[in-house]
Amino acid sequence: MKLLADAMLGRLAKWLRILGYDTAYLADTDDFAVMRLARAEDRLVLTRDHALAGRRGIRTVLIESERLEDQLRQVWDVVGTPPGPAHARCPVCNQPLVEAPPGLVADRVPPYVHRTHAHFSLCVTCDRLYWPGSHWQRIQDLVTGLRDEAGSDTMELEY
Repeated sequence: MKLLADAMLGRLAKWLRILGYDTAYLADTDDFAVMRLARAEDRLVLTRDHALAGRRGIRTVLIESERLEDQLRQVWDVVGTPPGPAHARCPVCNQPLVEAPPGLVADRVPPYVHRTHAHFSLCVTCDRLYWPGSHWQRIQDLVTGLRDEAGSDTMELEY
């Protein structure tokens, strides 16, 4: 399922992308722009705006909590576990990431990172490069907690 996070949910959109959800994000737009994109791309709108959530003609989920973990849990409960491997989408522009061989990225990462990491992902749209850095354990812990609460073992985090 394709998602669309409104301007109030930028942090949630980033995390949903990291988890593999196809999540568009519109910052600084009005409700009508959100509605147009949702209809045009058949996206489920995630919002904290009660007025937008009540609009007719689009599918919406009113995100109830301000806490990221609760927001992720709510999305997970509504749309199901992430559809693909974690870290399959660029957290910045939502495009699918491709594997980048270590030899091709040697000049783009610090020498220590190149020596200590074997897996790199590249966004061919915005040219950002990703690898499982020190933040990766925090991502794994968050997903493990969500998976355990849902009683699901389908979401595995491997880079």
